[in-house]
Amino acid sequence: MTDLAIFHEHPTWFAPLFAALDRRGIAYRRIQSGAAFDPAAAAPPAPLVFNRISMSAFLRDAEHPIFWASALIGQWESRGARVLNGSAALAIDTSKARQLALLSGLGLAIPATRVVHRAADLLAAADSIGFPLLVKGNIGGAGAGIARYDTREELRAAIADASVPTSIDGVRLVQEYVPARGGTITRIETLDRRYLYAIDVAGGGAFDLCPADACGAGSTITMTASEPPQALRDAAEAITRAAQIDVGGIEVLIDDRCGTPRFYDINALSNFVARPLDVLGWDPHETLVDRIEGWLRETGSSAQVAPAGKRHAA
Repeated sequence: MTDLAIFHEHPTWFAPLFAALDRRGIAYRRIQSGAAFDPAAAAPPAPLVFNRISMSAFLRDAEHPIFWASALIGQWESRGARVLNGSAALAIDTSKARQLALLSGLGLAIPATRVVHRAADLLAAADSIGFPLLVKGNIGGAGAGIARYDTREELRAAIADASVPTSIDGVRLVQEYVPARGGTITRIETLDRRYLYAIDVAGGGAFDLCPADACGAGSTITMTASEPPQALRDAAEAITRAAQIDVGGIEVLIDDRCGTPRFYDINALSNFVARPLDVLGWDPHETLVDRIEGWLRETGSSAQVAPAGKRHAA
């Protein structure tokens, strides 16, 4: 058994991470979702497991692994594995409603939101907020499952023809549309619940603001390195501590109506910005691998260097 397992669904997103581990000679096992697992299995696949399952998996396969992965990760933890972005983080990642409750509980400003589970309740929820507004799926990814409605009539028509967004868990959010100052949001990336870097993302009104290559194929979003105020950095660290997220991204925008920072999204799957040397001037994967080495030591793993050409097992 290797000391480190990487649990993932997307076939290409984590190539930079694998390359960085290979450069360091850190042996690891890749576990891609899809096979059956035995709930009576006695041992986890490694002492340290790095969970990289994405909420956008349902966009790539109707038979997505999100809830299956939750059960499997819970089993590994019960058998003694340290799972980075484990069950607690996954519970937050799989619910925008939980995210907003956590953010508000920390005293941070969020967009006005109502959470519903019946289409019949959408109009009443919308009336309590006002227009324009957004309807979002509780589980989303890469901007999926979000629609803007400028009038009650638009929303009523969408409900009538069943075109209003849905969610794979049957939960929807009705949320005020907050105009972002400069049309820009800030994504703050964290590592080990500490600030790592931030980027400003401009999407021209689009909701798909994923900063990675695979998310943004054909996208017109722009990304620039950012230095957010210390208060926003502190808030991002507090969020990841409360959510028990080991590696993740926090999204915030400045409400152009009043200048208030409003936090609205917590991402436990963070595969870092595309072209980091161009955008940041450095590669955060190297820093991530530094910390993985530390986590391996903390679990008592040997983290032995594998021979060249045999550095990972599929």
